[in-house]
Amino acid sequence: MRIAVVSDVHGNLAALAAVLADIDRQGPDLIVDLGDKLSGPLFPAETADMMQGRDMLHIAGNHERQLLTHPVERMGMSDRHANGVLEAHHRDWLALLPAQAELAGGEVLLCHGTPASDLTYFLEEVGEWGSRPAGHALVAERAGDGPARVILCGHSHVQRAVRLGDGRLVVNPGSVGLQAYEDDHVALHRNEMGSPHARYCLLDQARGQWAVTMREVAYDWDTAADLAASRGADAWARALRTGRVGSD
Repeated sequence: MRIAVVSDVHGNLAALAAVLADIDRQGPDLIVDLGDKLSGPLFPAETADMMQGRDMLHIAGNHERQLLTHPVERMGMSDRHANGVLEAHHRDWLALLPAQAELAGGEVLLCHGTPASDLTYFLEEVGEWGSRPAGHALVAERAGDGPARVILCGHSHVQRAVRLGDGRLVVNPGSVGLQAYEDDHVALHRNEMGSPHARYCLLDQARGQWAVTMREVAYDWDTAADLAASRGADAWARALRTGRVGSD
């Protein structure tokens, strides 16, 4: 069984198109999406249309929840832009998405952040030091004692996999649409991939074992960055062009 895993598209239509083209060449049995699909200064509605037009299993991320529940005055720039362009049928689609899902008879669990929260990073920890990889003990604590042998998560935009001592595999496929950002949830921190390539992963099961292959895909990130800049999203423009938050 081969599963293609995407997450955190954030309305980056060109990145999504490039990733889906690469996925089609890999021949997966299933494509799954881990949420945060549309919010951002690029093409939220068009991205929704593209995703709805493909055979994919979707769950919701924190930005889907925020779009549907937060008043406009509480929304950040990314959600406000999406809120202003999405149509009723897009919202109806988002409202039907579950927060979690299971595959392969419960062997694979899909969540956005952790099973307990769509705002908590699974494979990173945040504190006065910023953001850094979480230790195995913390990852195991977040994984809990559920039956899943593989847990797929997104949210941090950091492409990473951790295999726990009991053999369980926790995988973040990285972000399709945004390779760096700064946030102040818990504490001020940056998550950066260091290059602008769109990212996803392939999950393969063979002879009862699961293995992951990380993928990165080139696309026209300069045009995406120019559009973000034209809409006043300068931080997005830098991140899209470089995979970093700033010039340092």
